[in-house]
Amino acid sequence: MYEDVLLPFDGSDGAAAVLQHTAAIAGKFDATVHVLFVADTTRDSVTVVEGRTVDALAQQGEDIVAEAERALRAEGVDHESDVVQGNPAPTIAEYAAQYGHDLIAMPTHGRRGVSRYLVGSVTEKVVRLSGVPVLTARMRDDEQLAFPYENILLPTDGSPGATRAAEHGLALAGALDATVHALSVVDTAFAGFDVRSPTAGETAANDALDDLEATAAEHGVEEIVRHVDQGSPVDGILDCIDDADIDTVVMGTSGRRGTDRILLGSVAEKTVRSAPVPVITVGDPEQS
Repeated sequence: MYEDVLLPFDGSDGAAAVLQHTAAIAGKFDATVHVLFVADTTRDSVTVVEGRTVDALAQQGEDIVAEAERALRAEGVDHESDVVQGNPAPTIAEYAAQYGHDLIAMPTHGRRGVSRYLVGSVTEKVVRLSGVPVLTARMRDDEQLAFPYENILLPTDGSPGATRAAEHGLALAGALDATVHALSVVDTAFAGFDVRSPTAGETAANDALDDLEATAAEHGVEEIVRHVDQGSPVDGILDCIDDADIDTVVMGTSGRRGTDRILLGSVAEKTVRSAPVPVITVGDPEQS
């Protein structure tokens, strides 16, 4: 499923927790973890030491990736590391595409200090920019980082973005022998929705679930638990996480613009910020 996982790392508590989760994923799939530190060139970090011009962030990055390597070595996980300079979000997305990584793993916040590039806004920019799937985890007290995943939630509206994400989620579920929960939400907040006639929205929601179910067998997934909800897409996702003991959400970063839309970018970003389990967002590799 995964062979090369990119782990942007800044040594913060959040990044360390995601490192452990990434190590578990890599161990399951015999993948290599590539630790990356980006010395932020948008900030002034150049100084002079004993007459030599040095980049303090890049030097600190060497120590930070060495810390990550020690942790991965202790877990018995194959790993490599790199320290580069650049604007963090686009550099991470471009690095993953250039070197053929099949997953990026990041926390939604990091250390507030000299290496603070894993602050949530940067992670969300990576989610928007990346054509490589991005696993994000909110590092808060209620965060649940369980692996292997037993219950995987796939929100869908039947759009190309949702279908692409569903393919990824079904492949992951098949590899882990996990239960798939397919969710389609009729967004009643959308201006075009008529609460007196919800049939069209419900029909579209069920059609999206039918399409997902039709491709499930190709990935060794024989049973799918279907969920149709009405209301806010984000609330529907969060409720399903709680009700079905979901371990991870796999969703697209864009979706259908219509009465039954669910996966608009803002919905994906709100889910990344609020879901108490890891969220794997799948963008369009052609647009990265």
